Amino acid sequence: MHVLVTGNQGYIGSVLSRILIDKGYEVTGFDIGYFANCYFGASDQLERQNTQICKDIRKVDEEDLVDVDAIIHLAALSNDYLGELSPGLTEQINLGGTSRLAKLAKKCGVKRFIYSSSQSMYGVSEVAEELAEDNSKKNPVTAYAKTKWDAECFLKKLNGDDFTVVCFRPSTVFGISPRLRCDVVFNNLVACAYTTGKIEIKSDGTPWRPVVHVEDVCAAYIAGLQAPDDLVGGRSYNVGIRDGNYSVKDLAEAAQKAVPGSELTFTGEHGGDSRTYRVSFDRILSELRDYYRPTWNLKRGGEELVTAFQEWGFTERDFRGAATNRLQKINSLLSTRQLNSDLEWL
Repeated sequence: MHVLVTGNQGYIGSVLSRILIDKGYEVTGFDIGYFANCYFGASDQLERQNTQICKDIRKVDEEDLVDVDAIIHLAALSNDYLGELSPGLTEQINLGGTSRLAKLAKKCGVKRFIYSSSQSMYGVSEVAEELAEDNSKKNPVTAYAKTKWDAECFLKKLNGDDFTVVCFRPSTVFGISPRLRCDVVFNNLVACAYTTGKIEIKSDGTPWRPVVHVEDVCAAYIAGLQAPDDLVGGRSYNVGIRDGNYSVKDLAEAAQKAVPGSELTFTGEHGGDSRTYRVSFDRILSELRDYYRPTWNLKRGGEELVTAFQEWGFTERDFRGAATNRLQKINSLLSTRQLNSDLEWL
């Protein structure tokens, strides 16, 4: 099977491309290259693909999709803070780029479209309720969240007998990638503990965050490729593990255990952070049980991060720098006039 992976030079895409190749898929990468040089470790551990297209997702055309059987669409302005950099551009890229790609894919005979969506569409929720895919209220409050929800609604209208659409909504991702991110919660906590010896939580630690390892997210996308059309077509899945909702306190304590001797303090200055939500993973763990079998937990993930940091000689400068923080990297490319205001290469 020939799979086009958009955003293959990102945090998740770097891992996904390697796994797909190892499983025998033919892989074409499609990426604009904002984060191409943001990598750690040996260069041979970077994503692997048979072909690389270096291009803006807003400019995809039919020639890019020749002989493609399936698309895993990761490319996006990738979180709430980056999305708020320019809400209009976020809509162009995350919604307009996705819509254009999907319409062209259906026209060109691509059979399956796997969409990387987001749990941020749930917004602020009642903590007592575990949010399910269809029945829970959608309350997107950021440009990023709104475009992810709107894109899902658009894509599902294209689902049919000759074009299978599957949408996955990952929990906040953690774990090692050649293009590591430290602007996601568990990676941030472990990296802070490792490089500074301290973890400082400015809330009271009570907010809830679902988290999932990057390799388990990749396993979900591959399940979307492998499961029968009539099982997954037009469906959305929260991606996580059983009992995969954690309080910030839980995450901080797991990070502290991963870095023995590190200090953990809760200042409480922000009180109970309103960004708190718990998500149900019953659908993916039941409907896709023959295809999706997550294997990671916080303890193993924390140990993996620390081992990689030791091998890389990872420093506080790396932790706080543009290479591991996506908004910083985009702002750096803008300030050095490598990108214009439309986030196009100059």
